[in-house]
Amino acid sequence: MRGLSRILIGLAVVAAAALAPAAFSQGFPAKPVRLIVPNSPGGGTDILARLLAQRLQEIWSQPVVVDYRPGAGTVTGTEYVVKAAPDGYTLGMSLSSLVINPSVRPNLPYDTLKDLIGVSITAVAPNVITATPSLEANNMAELIALAKKNPGKLSFATAGTGSGLHMAAELLKMTAGIEMVHIPYKGTGPAYPDVIAGRVQLIFDPLFSSLPYIKAGKLKPLAVTSPERSRSTPDIPAVAETLPGFNVVSTNGIIVPAATPHGLIAKISADFAAAVRNPDMRARMSEIGLEPVGSTPEQYQQFIRSEIEKWAKVVKFSGIRLE
Repeated sequence: MRGLSRILIGLAVVAAAALAPAAFSQGFPAKPVRLIVPNSPGGGTDILARLLAQRLQEIWSQPVVVDYRPGAGTVTGTEYVVKAAPDGYTLGMSLSSLVINPSVRPNLPYDTLKDLIGVSITAVAPNVITATPSLEANNMAELIALAKKNPGKLSFATAGTGSGLHMAAELLKMTAGIEMVHIPYKGTGPAYPDVIAGRVQLIFDPLFSSLPYIKAGKLKPLAVTSPERSRSTPDIPAVAETLPGFNVVSTNGIIVPAATPHGLIAKISADFAAAVRNPDMRARMSEIGLEPVGSTPEQYQQFIRSEIEKWAKVVKFSGIRLE
């Protein structure tokens, strides 16, 4: 996690200084900007959207209106961005579903790589695998051994089929060569009591959401799914310490229609990078379990391509399909 953030932030600083937005981007924005959030109010994404909107209003001296467009696993809001005028006045929040949906949703009403451009990765968040206290396994090596000894006997909860954390679990199954049963919930709120009581053995969720249960001793952490340990919980190992190369982080970014002029994209990206590097902004993001990034458009676009390829392999392995 720290390595990813450090590299992207460092590159973003250099690239932002080198970018010279075209003349037509000067004076942007001259009117209010809408930030489309592809899910309902509430949770870390909503908080981040409002924090970004507030900071961008200060940078741009124009209102930034947060517009919620939930539905179809973020497809509804993302399609709205695809169909918007490519003038920078409609920006989209993107989640990990952006790179997963192309594989799990065969009827996606847009082509992610052709119809959208990544502006900036604004933040990443570590995820964690936690277990019911009575589970025999206390770390990843023991969990893998237990799952291999009892194929198909262990179960894990996530926020829903095809969600980013569900895909993280499927990647773990594929990488470790184990079988576990997925128990999907409509959000992880109702899942926690079942895992605490032992009706389900494991839960995959953002670290920030699980941390109160970990601190209260109601769940035991096995590992974070980021490539390195999280700065906020250095005592929790990373899956990669047992399975080298394992890397799943929840990603928040900004997207625009593909026809948006490059110079305008560069300006918007640089402004978002400046927003997330603001000390007050960084402090608030840390409070909700997010690590600021502020990448360049080129870095985000490369990330989108590589992640789509990565999850396509996992989807093929798992056989997941959503209508």
